[in-house]
Amino acid sequence: MTTLSTARHRKVDRGPSSLHAKPRPLDLAIRLLFRLAAIFTIVITAGILVALLIPSIGFFAQVPVTEFLFGTRWAPRFADASFGVVPLVTATAWTTAIALLVAVPFGLGAAVFLSEYAHHRARKILKPILELLAGIPTVVYGYFAVQFVQATVLRDWLQLDTGSFSVLSAGFVMGVMIIPTIASISEDAMSAVPNALRQGSAALGANRMQTTVRVVFPAALSGIIAAVVLGISRAVGETMIVALAAGQQARIVTGPLEAGQTMTGFIAQAALGDSPVGSLEYDTLFAVGLLLFLITLLVNFVSIAIVRRFREAY
Repeated sequence: MTTLSTARHRKVDRGPSSLHAKPRPLDLAIRLLFRLAAIFTIVITAGILVALLIPSIGFFAQVPVTEFLFGTRWAPRFADASFGVVPLVTATAWTTAIALLVAVPFGLGAAVFLSEYAHHRARKILKPILELLAGIPTVVYGYFAVQFVQATVLRDWLQLDTGSFSVLSAGFVMGVMIIPTIASISEDAMSAVPNALRQGSAALGANRMQTTVRVVFPAALSGIIAAVVLGISRAVGETMIVALAAGQQARIVTGPLEAGQTMTGFIAQAALGDSPVGSLEYDTLFAVGLLLFLITLLVNFVSIAIVRRFREAY
């Protein structure tokens, strides 16, 4: 008995633990590659910030920050120059809001259908077709907004009192462009919800719609919010659609049928101009670009806080 008890309690040497095994060279190389990729993105972001910040310092040395942020007239190339960025911000806000009103309902609806209702064979066909919209060049979307949405739909079919450009046509087509972004990421988030939650909901008597709305959607909320915020960032930074369809006249936009110049539209127009490098007119590009960068950064920070607040771990 003593021998048997001793054998039971004797520590058996099974060799080095797998938890403390020395990493293989391939694992070290892959880990180093990922670390370099992360560092590279940080360096690129810092480089963009420095490239925007240095000319912007020269701009704000001549133009007060308060005039730039709260001024209501944007005319940097006129004889009586004015540098109030509010007109550009209002046009950007209108196009972004209209794009979200189009993209969020249709994107989430497509995500719910693909994740909860579509057969797996239909999902394999429909999802790549949906994502094809993201691969269409934005200049094609821009001409589609001008030639079809603005000229045909708004003026000819709906008989709306609008000119050749409007933030409505630009925002609508921009929303169509970002539908695949919201739909694809939201569908991935919903598909990652464990089936045990769906089965438990069905066992309690809930139908498929109730399960989708009250179980799957809240469980995937963090991923859905991330998809919407990514759509906002893409809408704010879009250039070609707004440059072609929104208009090139910088004025405060008060309605969706009005034309207006967005921040990215101004950058695209001014970058092709003949402003001397180092002049005040040239530095307006970087000041507007810096503001756009900060707005996007703020949106991302808010999204990170929201995602952490609603993140679910399974």
